[in-house]
Amino acid sequence: MTDQPTPSRLRRYAPRIVLALGVLVAVAIGAVFAATPLLRIPGPTTLAHLLSDPPSTQGGLFESRTVPAAPTPRPFPAAPAPLPDTVPWKGSRVPVAEFLAATGTNSFLVVRDGKLSTEWYRSGVGPTTKQSSWSVAKSVVSLLVGRAVEAGELREEDRLVDILPELANGTEYDTITIRQLLDMASGVDVSENYNPYWPLTGTARMYLTEDLADFVSDHRALRFAPGSRGDYRSVDTQLLGMALAKVEGKPLGELLAQQIWAPIGAEDDALWNLDRAGGQEKAFCCLNATARDFAKIGQLVLDGGRVGATQVIPPAWIERISTPAPLPVIDWGYGAQWWHPTGAEPDLMAIGVYGQYIYVDPPSRTVIVKLSDHGTTQDEAETIAVFRALAATG
Repeated sequence: MTDQPTPSRLRRYAPRIVLALGVLVAVAIGAVFAATPLLRIPGPTTLAHLLSDPPSTQGGLFESRTVPAAPTPRPFPAAPAPLPDTVPWKGSRVPVAEFLAATGTNSFLVVRDGKLSTEWYRSGVGPTTKQSSWSVAKSVVSLLVGRAVEAGELREEDRLVDILPELANGTEYDTITIRQLLDMASGVDVSENYNPYWPLTGTARMYLTEDLADFVSDHRALRFAPGSRGDYRSVDTQLLGMALAKVEGKPLGELLAQQIWAPIGAEDDALWNLDRAGGQEKAFCCLNATARDFAKIGQLVLDGGRVGATQVIPPAWIERISTPAPLPVIDWGYGAQWWHPTGAEPDLMAIGVYGQYIYVDPPSRTVIVKLSDHGTTQDEAETIAVFRALAATG
């Protein structure tokens, strides 16, 4: 009979087992660090910071393009108003402060009918603190696309490879359209891996690469036929942003500065992270800005794409993002890079991993911005329930 391990023997060997596992992990991490020049990803110092720094601050680890503040800033008029004593949270009701603490909130703003009614920051964060928006940037890219569509520079029926012919490979990939990229229905097989301890695959690798053009060229396999179903893939927005920059002849940061940031009266510079110095924007993430200026994006959508008398985003595009596409994404409605959570409410929002939100509720004329460090499983449904409750009390 084979000698079976006993609890005492396991306890005796446990330190050796832990040491061996530690050595294996160290060797694996060391191998990744040593290979960074060959992999075209940042070096060991940056990778170490990615393992330790809060996600909201990680934009400072990468090269970026500045999006200048508006020549004529438009601060929100202040109209302070108390929040409810409690909000719904996971089957009970808790004070708002407890909700903010439990979800790692850094900034929390409520704008009602164009007036700033609530502005809260955790210690160490303030009105001029830039924070990474992660996938909230996807929704901003959509607004830029809407302008290009209105101008006739881009059509939703356009094939990606007709704009970026270097990506054509003679497979079904060549049939991918701008509409499919907008609605997360391309089928491009790049997994949504955010694990910083395994940065060599999927979105984590796309986030780190110093050559986005090479990355998308190397990832043209399909998981399903384009247009056959919806499936959240950050690579779709990266391809969308690259196509937009190509037809406009300008990088995304310049387009944002001219077409949105200046018209909305952004109060502060933003930074859009690049794959390398002088390179191209990470369209799928990495727009770093203040909570107040993100709130102006929400207000722009709430106001039908207008700022005062100026139509900044075409009304047809506001309708487009306000209408879920036929194919759901992760069981929620999704339309042109904007989310429509379950329920009958006509609200819509931009959402980023780790708990970043621009929430827009047209009936109550409410915009809520929440920027957080809340992990990849960020209690989205419960957080949205809080937003809906706050909007209803307006």
